[in-house]
Amino acid sequence: MKRTRADGVALILLSVLLLAGGLVTWQAYRQWVALEEMGNHMGMSATAVHGTHPLWYLIGTIVVVSVVGGVYVLVRERLIDEEATTASPDANKGTSRGVDPTDTPITSGPAGGRASASDVPDRDRRVLDLLPEDERRVLEPVLESPGLTQIALRDRSNFSKSKVSQTVTDLEKRGLLYREPQGRTYRVYPADDLALTG
Repeated sequence: MKRTRADGVALILLSVLLLAGGLVTWQAYRQWVALEEMGNHMGMSATAVHGTHPLWYLIGTIVVVSVVGGVYVLVRERLIDEEATTASPDANKGTSRGVDPTDTPITSGPAGGRASASDVPDRDRRVLDLLPEDERRVLEPVLESPGLTQIALRDRSNFSKSKVSQTVTDLEKRGLLYREPQGRTYRVYPADDLALTG
């Protein structure tokens, strides 16, 4: 679930809770006023006749909305991260190719060392030049070292866990890379037509 959709659902839920609480409070207030008028005619107080003051309904509504909103804020990143990494339709794309997800990352460059940005072919360099900065900072390390884990990718891009996950999901949807599960993380590979050839 994308961040904006999750926020929209949460906003609708909080609005419904506020509306329901407001209606209950308004109804309790109207009943309180009616009973108070009736009690004045009979010489009794409204508390003796009705019981709970409408202000308590209002406070209860505010507390419930605050708790629900607070819980959503606490679990928001986790929900978005989990859905972004598990709901990807191409998450198992590489397993049909016979790629072992426990393999170490493939490296390219002089003497088998880590590839540098200058080792990225011109075709892939043009693709990188068309991408926004955040997507480029995620895709370039994948092109240089296919099979990076998302954890290593987070370290190389200096992005948060959720930012890397969301960016990888966006790039995956556009067919620029794919990922394979490995334990509690994923290995990220460039799409076949972007993979370095050696």
